[in-house]
Amino acid sequence: MTDDLHSHQPLCQLLLEHQLHFIMTCKEESHQALYREVELLSRVEGAIPSMTVRHWNGRYHEVRSYRWVEQDFGELSRAVPVRAGANALEVNWCEITITREDTGNPLYHNAWITSHELSEQTVPQVAAAGRAHWKVENENFNVLKNQGYHFEHNYGHGQQHLSAVLLTLLLLAFLIHTVLDLSCARYQAIRQKLGARRTFFNDLRTLTRYLYFSGWDELLAFMCQQLELAPG
Repeated sequence: MTDDLHSHQPLCQLLLEHQLHFIMTCKEESHQALYREVELLSRVEGAIPSMTVRHWNGRYHEVRSYRWVEQDFGELSRAVPVRAGANALEVNWCEITITREDTGNPLYHNAWITSHELSEQTVPQVAAAGRAHWKVENENFNVLKNQGYHFEHNYGHGQQHLSAVLLTLLLLAFLIHTVLDLSCARYQAIRQKLGARRTFFNDLRTLTRYLYFSGWDELLAFMCQQLELAPG
């Protein structure tokens, strides 16, 4: 999954060459040739399949409207070009528009190009996966930048690749913490007790400055004991 910035033919071709699928945000202003084709197809009855799904989000009903262009759509079989000119890669395309049922107010709209097959069964899944891109942005990059890891948007490489080394160590730390958060009862209990990640990191910094621990398990056991948490 990528945003519109990376939604271009070279990357699509590279992924396909490695037998990888893609779902990429596709904005009209940056994919004019594609949307001209979509507009032409919209004038042909049945060329662009569509469907509407009613969805309860826990507070009110949404109306989710889908449209898509798929390479194998019967006699009208075709895809849309990702760019203008000769040798343009043809891709599948889908969009979702969400409105609030009781007021009719628009809530969300987006569109994607994809290598996945599209049908009434798969389009909601592809759209959900495309929307999850922002979940990745918020729950990963936001944590790295604002919750104690000090990751900058443009980290650079520095002299002798120092920044690249530090970035690699930072990502490894984040990966290890994520695995612990999913699998280690002690880590889960400590994080829940301390709350903010910064508090947890500050405690780690203080403890390891003044005390020696033979391993990670011993450090977590000590923290559990001092915080009066049940052993995991």
